[in-house]
Amino acid sequence: MKLALGPILYYWPREKLQAYYEEIAATPVDIVYLGETVCSRRHVMRLTDWLEVAKMLAAAGKEVVLSTLTLIESESDLKSLRRIAENGDYTVEANDMGAVHCLAGHVPFIAGPYLNIYNPQTLDLIASLGARRWVMPVEMSHEALQPLQLYRPEGIETEVFSYGRLPLAFSSRCFTARFHNLPKDDCRFLCINDADGKAMRTREGKPFLVINGTQTQSALVYNLIGDLDSLENAGVNVLRISPQSEHSAAIIRLFRDCIAQRVSRENAVQQMEMMMPEAACNGYWHGRPGMEQIFLAGAMQNE
Repeated sequence: MKLALGPILYYWPREKLQAYYEEIAATPVDIVYLGETVCSRRHVMRLTDWLEVAKMLAAAGKEVVLSTLTLIESESDLKSLRRIAENGDYTVEANDMGAVHCLAGHVPFIAGPYLNIYNPQTLDLIASLGARRWVMPVEMSHEALQPLQLYRPEGIETEVFSYGRLPLAFSSRCFTARFHNLPKDDCRFLCINDADGKAMRTREGKPFLVINGTQTQSALVYNLIGDLDSLENAGVNVLRISPQSEHSAAIIRLFRDCIAQRVSRENAVQQMEMMMPEAACNGYWHGRPGMEQIFLAGAMQNE
């Protein structure tokens, strides 16, 4: 199985982004997704800047993919989408059907996790439009994946979100701005202060959600490193690791060591506990509520 590093979902300073990808270039990751997928107001990196990072990563032997916004809300967003689609050098991950429309019939593309591909008929349609890889929606189980794998069109790969806080929903409203009692158009870009999003807890103090601008994430960290056998048995081609502000390089190496059987699944799960910003969950993959953690021995715990 190949390893992919998804697009950074948070708003980080330019210097941190550049240092982050210089570190990633030295890791055993196969595919790196670049670009802004959450909020069009985040402009610390322009397309020309992302292309410079892409050039550096490609020189390090990585397959580079440019990701598009999940919500297209304005004419300027549409213009940005067209520039990404017409970049001419790198494959594009389409995260909404507008991006698919721009790419279909012109160049092969990656069907992102937000395109709602839940059955073989939809996968066949997306493949006919030019998708060469699709990313399974994060809430699907391995059982629900089976019929899509069984009837998967020839030549298309399957990628599964395998590590990181789950991107659950998007909104035209900015939750971070609302938290600070600011309008979206005058948000002051305060999400740049939350390197891994802003955690929300219940009245009992339990982790609940994370707000990240216009995006809502799980508070718990989805982690399938203990489920590599079932991922392999399901015929998954690519495992996606979602970036976090610390330890991404170590997490990538740990996944690679597990795939190569240099580290046991049990040992990897234990090592990962020290690298995560919150406790783990893997319920969706097992057809359970997403907040649950299914242990290797089959026991289940409600988080």
